[in-house]
Amino acid sequence: MMPKFDGNVLRSVAFACMFAGVVGGGLLPQAAIAQPAAAVRGLPDFTDLVDQVGPSVVNIRTVEKASSRASANGMDEEMLEFFRRFGVPIPNAPRQQRPQRPQDDEQPRGVGSGFILTADGFVMTNAHVVDGADEVIVTLTDKREFKAKIIGADKRTDVAVVKIEAMGLPAVKVGDVGRLRVGEWVMAIGSPFGLENTVTAGIVSAKQRDTGDYLPFIQTDVAINPGNSGGPLINMRGEVVGINSQIYSRSGGFMGISFAIPMDEAIRVSEQLRASGRVTRGRIGVQIGQVTKDVAESIGLGKAQGALVTGVEAGSPADKAGVEAGDIITRFDGKSIEKVADLPRLVGNTKPGSKSTMTVFRRGASRDLGITIAEIEPDKPAAKTAEREEKPKASAAAQQMGLAVTELSDAQKKELKIKGGVLVATATEAAARAGLREGDVILAIANTEVSGVKEFEAALTKADKSKAINVLYRRGDWAQYALIRPGR
Repeated sequence: MMPKFDGNVLRSVAFACMFAGVVGGGLLPQAAIAQPAAAVRGLPDFTDLVDQVGPSVVNIRTVEKASSRASANGMDEEMLEFFRRFGVPIPNAPRQQRPQRPQDDEQPRGVGSGFILTADGFVMTNAHVVDGADEVIVTLTDKREFKAKIIGADKRTDVAVVKIEAMGLPAVKVGDVGRLRVGEWVMAIGSPFGLENTVTAGIVSAKQRDTGDYLPFIQTDVAINPGNSGGPLINMRGEVVGINSQIYSRSGGFMGISFAIPMDEAIRVSEQLRASGRVTRGRIGVQIGQVTKDVAESIGLGKAQGALVTGVEAGSPADKAGVEAGDIITRFDGKSIEKVADLPRLVGNTKPGSKSTMTVFRRGASRDLGITIAEIEPDKPAAKTAEREEKPKASAAAQQMGLAVTELSDAQKKELKIKGGVLVATATEAAARAGLREGDVILAIANTEVSGVKEFEAALTKADKSKAINVLYRRGDWAQYALIRPGR
């Protein structure tokens, strides 16, 4: 009589026999037992990188002269920012107010990060970290503090350079962004929420990510939070390949997507800032749009490429060169324009006054046009006094859009040659995702012209928040549309 065995026992015995190499009384080849199907790679160890690069990373605090009114509840701006970003009610907000500070008292304004670019004290960070600051304080990892001088800041690329009086500092090594690969491990060091020397790591999620006019960002999943801005993105060779600048977030905290300024672009900007304190960019005076597949096929272009000229500024270099509305710019200085964002980058990086050649596709044929590059007007810094006197308070509807706006002065309207509109004081969340930023002028919202803040709020209140809301805004000399999709 055969003994009865539990099925699980039989399976366990058979499994044990297989591992012993016994199958039907025979032995499996030793290679079949010992060799795994594929090599397993371990997780990277970042400890040596932290020791190597950590001393080059700095904490940056900014200070501004206090206005005659104290900030809400006497809290510093960093703490208020924490409460705002995470939707936490500000303690005692409606009831308790601290006594007013003296007019000339100083108060903390914000905290960011940076890194030592040269041994003689040049430090790189984000432009938005030092924007509007009366004083910049740089703290090294050895706890030494220095008052820094702002050498220059470029808002378009969000790059800034400050200088501290010190020698023999541990400068970073700059890496080759061209060698950076999607899926590669990278590390960030910074001061999220003011917590100094914080290390986070992840991988490169994408390259050449278009989120701005002048920069193809590096996208990563490295945890980046407020305070990390301006810190370095470091590859496994200990080289800085980017400056951590932006996050995609609906809550104000990290949500798995962050963006870094490529280091080759940042170095190009920093060299101009160190040489002259400002960045000069080329312009040709055209308004451009995307070339769709249907349009490309219908006009005989073949594939969707280039930049469609939708408008030519009178008297501009493009006008003088013979560019017409409807032309498609396919090459600039011998470089192919694959997508619309390529053109402003190539033109912007061209020295004003230089002569270039541009290829346009017009009515079924390509032709080369010679063009002399002009200089784009530099950003005009906003008056800090006006900003402090008028702290914009956004309505509930505006907060849902991520917008806070202020009135335009008569002088600003005259300068811009407009009759009405509102100035964007802050653009976050949905507004930022739509491409709006501080300093833009909103002319109309939801197809309703606005002459001031009151009309803006009225039009916004009536708008259907379940749909994308169109906003006509002006940036520099050009007016364009943005579609804001309020967060749900």
